[in-house]
Amino acid sequence: VNLWAEEGGSRRVCNSALLSTAVGGVADATAEVQLSRLRWAVLLLFSSYSLCNAFQWIQYGSINNIFVRFYDVSAFAIDWLSMSYMLIYIPLLFPVAWLLDKRGLRLIALAGSALNAMGAWVKLGSLKPHLFPVTVMGQVICALAQVFILGMPSRIASVWFGSHEVSTACSIAVFGNQLGIAAGFLVPPVLIPNEEDVEKLAYHISIMFFMTAGVASALFILVIIVFKEKPLHPPSRAQASIQSRPTAEYSYMQSILRLLRNANFLLLMVTYGLNVGCFYALSTLLSRMVIHHYPGEEVNAGRIGLTIILSGMVGALISGIWLDKTKTYKQTTLVVYIMSLVGMIVYTFTLSLGHLWVVFVTAGSLGFFMTGYLPLGFEFAAELTYPESEGTSSGLLNVSAQIFGIAFTIGQGQIMDRFGTKAGNLLLCSFLFLGTVMTGNLNFQCSALTLSWAWHIN
Repeated sequence: VNLWAEEGGSRRVCNSALLSTAVGGVADATAEVQLSRLRWAVLLLFSSYSLCNAFQWIQYGSINNIFVRFYDVSAFAIDWLSMSYMLIYIPLLFPVAWLLDKRGLRLIALAGSALNAMGAWVKLGSLKPHLFPVTVMGQVICALAQVFILGMPSRIASVWFGSHEVSTACSIAVFGNQLGIAAGFLVPPVLIPNEEDVEKLAYHISIMFFMTAGVASALFILVIIVFKEKPLHPPSRAQASIQSRPTAEYSYMQSILRLLRNANFLLLMVTYGLNVGCFYALSTLLSRMVIHHYPGEEVNAGRIGLTIILSGMVGALISGIWLDKTKTYKQTTLVVYIMSLVGMIVYTFTLSLGHLWVVFVTAGSLGFFMTGYLPLGFEFAAELTYPESEGTSSGLLNVSAQIFGIAFTIGQGQIMDRFGTKAGNLLLCSFLFLGTVMTGNLNFQCSALTLSWAWHIN
């Protein structure tokens, strides 16, 4: 009970201590704990190829109108280039999560970085207007790479980092993905001007594709050289107890079934999906929304997207540091969710005012909380489901986010085409409100469970 109080009520920390005692004593587990200097290099490398993959997700959507004209397809077809990331993730989560648990981090890192580079090179074969199917193929390969990336942050954090830095490490790992989305908003409008000449447009597109392929290939080579399976010594007592557990004790399918029987985790899956699904829809359709109200402002539309992501990265970092210090998972998640709803409402009613600087401010405020929520969900899930695999729990959260992301992107896009951008954004507001109510209910249930658990320990 004293340990539980000292660690801010963290079930992962306290349970790991109890497990360590059961397998040979706290002193023995503590003696094995040692932080590796390589952990920061591993984290930076993962964040970098995650960045490259996320850049390729949004590089079409950030200049939707230009690619519509170049390939002579509908805006909905270009939207599907982004939604392919969401669609492909859903059926492939379970086999990839199984591989992560059975074969470990290194194999998954190699597969993710290799597919990311392969997809980038395939896109170089799509520099003619009639070659849209080739760019679809390249995007599908990049979407396959994403399946090997999204479930990694919490696993890398727990395998490589100590208990007092795990939330911060998870936030930094998520940063890579978010920074890639930021680059995807910023770089394409700068590299690819809205040219009428198709040949000049193809030249500018080729520059972006060549740069992406070169960076992706260099990162794949670095993964081969630098990325290791795990440190020589476990970084925390939680990892020491997990690594000491016999392999036969762990069943992947049983782990999934236990997670799906965990009522609090299922509630978190829905609330996480609602929030992140809204973020995916907003990111995919942002350029269309801004250009509708501010014609010819493709570059500023990208900058607004950049503002959303960068402010969200600050929010995620602050949240990660806060969680490491306080372990207040329930309260922090609820506050961030409420502020995401408030930010979305304000953004909805200021987008059409005719002042771009107002859109920058409101979009940045929205991004601070909505994007900052991503690592919070991973860490809250790991807290709720310990000692289950972080890769499995975060993978299920991402499946929920992809499903809601596809539904919201299609739904909001159709509503925008028929009734305008405000109606489409109000759809997202309504679902964020539902998620806020459900998060409040989750907090109430978890508080009751925590009191019961502490009384049981006592």
